[in-house]
Amino acid sequence: MTLPTKIVVIGAGSASFGENTLAALMRSKKLRGSTLALVDRSPETLDIVKRLAERLNREWDAGITITAHTHHREALDSQTQFVVSAIEVGAREELWRKDYEIPLRFGVRQPYAENGGPGGFAHAARNVGPVLEIARDMEQACPDAWFVNYTNPMIRICDTVNRHTKIKAVGLCHQIYIGYVMVGMALGRDLGFDIPAGIEGMHAHPSQYALHEQVKRQAVPRLDIRAAGLNHFSWILSIRDRQTGEELYPLFRERFFDLDPAFEPLTRRVFETFGLFPVPGDTHLCEYLPWVTDPVTKPWEKYNLRLYDWDLNAAIREFGHDRLRRMADGEMTIEGLEETDSEGALEMIENIAGAGTHYHLAANLPNVGQIANLPLGATVETPVVVDGAGIHPVHVGEMPLPVAELLRRETTAAQLCVDAAVEGSREKALQCLLLDPVLTDIETAKQVLDAYLTEYREYLPQFWR
Repeated sequence: MTLPTKIVVIGAGSASFGENTLAALMRSKKLRGSTLALVDRSPETLDIVKRLAERLNREWDAGITITAHTHHREALDSQTQFVVSAIEVGAREELWRKDYEIPLRFGVRQPYAENGGPGGFAHAARNVGPVLEIARDMEQACPDAWFVNYTNPMIRICDTVNRHTKIKAVGLCHQIYIGYVMVGMALGRDLGFDIPAGIEGMHAHPSQYALHEQVKRQAVPRLDIRAAGLNHFSWILSIRDRQTGEELYPLFRERFFDLDPAFEPLTRRVFETFGLFPVPGDTHLCEYLPWVTDPVTKPWEKYNLRLYDWDLNAAIREFGHDRLRRMADGEMTIEGLEETDSEGALEMIENIAGAGTHYHLAANLPNVGQIANLPLGATVETPVVVDGAGIHPVHVGEMPLPVAELLRRETTAAQLCVDAAVEGSREKALQCLLLDPVLTDIETAKQVLDAYLTEYREYLPQFWR
């Protein structure tokens, strides 16, 4: 059965995301007859992605109508049912490095600077305006369409759409699979997994990706892990063996502490202290905790918290674009695209458009009680069920009180960040920074904020009215 629908992909030239999502959508037998509108601000990148899509369409006999646009407004119309967005303002690595380096001038060392901390504020604030523009244009052109978000900081971008527009938004992320890798490593011997040597941790580094994937491929079919919380700040609630139905959390507790203490040491200490296992791995977990930025104790050394490798990843991005061009030009095989994963977009689209039923391990939606002791309306991450009526969160009850308090503080900081960026409010921006665990001094927070707003004035004109 085919379910013709119209899908608009904004940020279609994204080096990894665009390629994976494009290939997953084009492979779908259920989407034959659909229209795929590709949007990218760079005409050169857009041309490459369109030509690659046309090649996939021909060679896979996908039966998709493809259009290309340099502005999303040209692509949105009353037929649009899904808008998949992976936009990112500016040169990603260059701006991320600045987000980290600017607070250093004032003695503030962030642990990662992407989604939480002062860097999380700057990163979100730059993206809020363009995302809001897309969602408000959707209100006019396709008010019933779903906005499927991949842009970070996830909860802040989803919160922008959820609280400031009438558009339905869902945020998707692959981070739950880091939980599967860590659980798989701990329980590998008990479950008969082949665990490869050389896994140093869960940080984002090319040397680790293939090793993580080997564990994930064994763990996902065997284990049912239920986790909930916030994106990149989620917590495992249960671990069940799909073969026996057995609850494996008690065994996991025992086995995880048998692993090398140098493996994800911050996660280890938090698990030990709070009794619940945080999913995302140390490099994301550290962004939301108050105990990782003390200049005296230097916890980043104690826990070996790695920064993002901006130069390496900028080079990988360039390599990725060149790879896309070579595939588009027919100089390179497209076999590698036959197994790509859209990180959830395909499953959302197929099951909403075709009235299927799909259980998804993790998605970000407004809290309607799925986490009972977090604020209503805050963007939270839980499992979801997807069907023809939409995306429905799985209710997980209450989080343990200390964990809920950590999550609640982050949701408040996230909402203040969004409101500050939408309104151009320096007052709310300062409050956001002061509620964040990284900053511990009002004057320093003011200096960091002023430096960010000055540096990013072209991206944040709303603060300079």
